Amino acid sequence: MAMSVFAGVKNSDCLDCHGDNTLFKTNSAGKAISLFIDVEKFKLSAHATNSCISCHADVTAKHPDDNKILLPVNCASCHERQAESFNASVHGLALRTGHDDVATCQDCHDSHEIISDNAPTSPIYFTRQAETCGACHKKEARDWEASVHGKAVAAGSHDAPTCTGCHDEHKIRSLKNVSAATISGEVCSRCHASERLNTKYNLPSDRVSTFFESYHGLAGQYGSTVAANCASCHGFHKILPSSDTNSTINKTHLVETCGKCHPGDNEKFALGKIHIAPDGMAGGSDVGSRLNRWVRKIYLVLIFATIGAMALHNGILFIKKTLARLRATTRPVLRMNAAQRWQHFMLASSFIVLAITGFALKFPDSWLARCLGSSEPVRRWVHRIAGIILLAVGAYHIIYILATRDGRRLVRDLFPVKQDLADMWCAVRYLTGLQKKRPEIGRFGYAEKMEYWAVIWGTIIMGATGLMIWLKIDVTRFLPRWAVEVATTIHYYEAVLACLAIVVWHFYHVIFDPDVYPINPACVDGLISGELQKHEHPLEK
Repeated sequence: MAMSVFAGVKNSDCLDCHGDNTLFKTNSAGKAISLFIDVEKFKLSAHATNSCISCHADVTAKHPDDNKILLPVNCASCHERQAESFNASVHGLALRTGHDDVATCQDCHDSHEIISDNAPTSPIYFTRQAETCGACHKKEARDWEASVHGKAVAAGSHDAPTCTGCHDEHKIRSLKNVSAATISGEVCSRCHASERLNTKYNLPSDRVSTFFESYHGLAGQYGSTVAANCASCHGFHKILPSSDTNSTINKTHLVETCGKCHPGDNEKFALGKIHIAPDGMAGGSDVGSRLNRWVRKIYLVLIFATIGAMALHNGILFIKKTLARLRATTRPVLRMNAAQRWQHFMLASSFIVLAITGFALKFPDSWLARCLGSSEPVRRWVHRIAGIILLAVGAYHIIYILATRDGRRLVRDLFPVKQDLADMWCAVRYLTGLQKKRPEIGRFGYAEKMEYWAVIWGTIIMGATGLMIWLKIDVTRFLPRWAVEVATTIHYYEAVLACLAIVVWHFYHVIFDPDVYPINPACVDGLISGELQKHEHPLEK
């Protein structure tokens, strides 16, 4: 033992008394507490190099003649993080509210003989946890020892859950009043959603996923406080396999178990599958499960065939009627020439591909990503190619507005002027019913101008940040890594902004506006009717 000296007190001074194995005190409950310190065991402990005063900081040279009772050891002085977790635990909270009969650090770890939890003699070694916790929780310990988990631990399995496996370690929590989603999603799923453990012990791999797809699981996820969770059926500590006649899920007890939530249930009701998705995708080999899967397959074929035929019929009819209406309408006014239409087509196509592949990359588990296949490199390169096309269209547009007369006129007519503010104010008064007349505009109004310059801005921002993300290694030769992370954030939220603007603003003006529905034909052949021109652009010369 180290012979450190602090405040004039040596370890040997303490052992003059505490080396006596008959030394004890009586606590307030009348229980005899040994004050003996076994020096040989202390030498093997984790605190072997500590002096007595390292922990008992209030000891003085006058002890014990001063008749002052020593304060409890403050483990937080060295173990701050563990103490913080303990203070938030069910034990720590009870201790702070005046319950001095709850477990402390010493009750679980011992005091002078603290050893690693990997040592078989440690009170928190995985095979001894039930004994340690059982000092206070006797019934729970007995139930756990009789359970499938307790028997597995007794057989030497390190994978089977012990007390801390479900209740956590220092931040020990009570699971009595927690939600069904917490029990199933955070406690039981630690093991039963593990591919490694399910494979190693030949356990069903879908117990957690099928539970969350069932009524009970869905209800729990959406806040139900009465829906059954794993423990509602399998029990808490005395969890037994269904083959055990004492198990709550043994067929002889199912009526009783289900009846806790479903009064009046019967044997046929209780024998229904729990771990099976509502659509019949999962299940066993019994007649009901096989029939359920066949019904699902038949309905999927029926749905795709029926709805597909309806969609094809109405789609063709829609196209024919739209084309017939366009042919029957005189459209002499040219709004977009061929070069502008091709630029618009390439811009729209690349934007749509970028939006789909971009969000698929951002959310790889989404249905959108699954529709694009399982190859992340394919989604990534399609996204990059679409980005290159978008930037190429942008570069061509700059050349177009500089080198052609139509291009120079286009950008001149789209340039914001003071009148646009007056038109916006007039539109606000018109939309709110304060005036009856709409603002009269020329070739392009504030709506088209806002959208045009938003596209310019968005293309620059998305192009610059996209290239930074793509060429991150080269970028970080000149800029700090956080610049790429900021670019990633800008790229994502600018994409969200652009997509929402297209849907809410652009799609209304070119698709959903009753004056042009189902589509403004100018994007196809560049022409609109004289009536629409007079209505929308009365001042255009």
